[in-house]
Amino acid sequence: MPYGAEPFMTDAVSSPYDDIRRLITTMPGPDEAAVEAVRLRERQLTKPAGSLGRLEWLSEWLAAWQGKPNPTADRPLVCVFAASHGVTARGVSAYPSEVNRQMLENFAAGGAAINQICASLGLGFKVFDLAIDMPTHDITEREAMDEKSCVATMAFGMEAIAGGTDLLAVGEMGIGNTTIAAAIYTALYGGPAGHWVGRGTGVDDEGLARKVATVEAAIERHKDHLKDPLEILSRLGGREIAAIVGAILAARMQRIPVVLDGYVATAAAAILHAIHPSTIDHCIAGHLSAEGAHQDVLARLGKIPLLALGMRLGEGSGAALAVGIVKSAAAVHRDMATFGQAGVSERLS
Repeated sequence: MPYGAEPFMTDAVSSPYDDIRRLITTMPGPDEAAVEAVRLRERQLTKPAGSLGRLEWLSEWLAAWQGKPNPTADRPLVCVFAASHGVTARGVSAYPSEVNRQMLENFAAGGAAINQICASLGLGFKVFDLAIDMPTHDITEREAMDEKSCVATMAFGMEAIAGGTDLLAVGEMGIGNTTIAAAIYTALYGGPAGHWVGRGTGVDDEGLARKVATVEAAIERHKDHLKDPLEILSRLGGREIAAIVGAILAARMQRIPVVLDGYVATAAAAILHAIHPSTIDHCIAGHLSAEGAHQDVLARLGKIPLLALGMRLGEGSGAALAVGIVKSAAAVHRDMATFGQAGVSERLS
């Protein structure tokens, strides 16, 4: 295990989650030699040291997790995982659950915001339908998924990563999933449910109160089974969050850096971080969402967002915009002239 610590383990003799835990113990760490090569070139580029701020750090981050001294962002891919939630029957969203299928059709037709963002930035885009017409169970009544279904969904997310991708952005779509994310954060971090619940798709005050009450009821229903992060995922999570967990793990094994989208996608990273913090070292936060307590979550995960645009759309939209910045960082590092090439005098001391 990187960084010398053991992942979260349970006393259970056997569990469908055992393979996930074993996988986490085999994850590669950062390539420090590649990072040093990037730093060496940075010192030779025609600019004052450190003058590009986080763009320079992004080049190091890419190199560390791609394992390449010359990092790239030539084949970025935005993956959006779509799912339905039984909890929507409790009036936690401003939109009906039928919007899930309608938005999948909109994605396919190229009519969504994420389609335009990806087209403008030259990003690959894929959407995965996670049994959109079969919602997970209402988490106030029973677990969202059983363990086997949860692991199978994580495995699907692992297989969704396309070969040749050198940078992955993960996003989601699913009416009701900000309620699901808020329940996960409440289970992981404690405190009043109201702290973690936001307005999602734009619910009014009554809708917000229903969301808070729903999260409270779910936590009460499952309170004796919320010590294991993976059990939190199966009991409270949605299929899109489970699939993103799998995608993040697969990306790590394939040395693909990951850009996280907003409040819901970050819930997947929070599950992995709770198992062991190093599991998401290859991830960055694409943006700070206006939803819920996203800033609080990112602080707990040790992530500084690249963007803060007041967005709360989902769809991988904020992550995709952030990929544009990562692409620029890689291009600057690769193509900028050195002092020697440009005939520019270096600093005197």
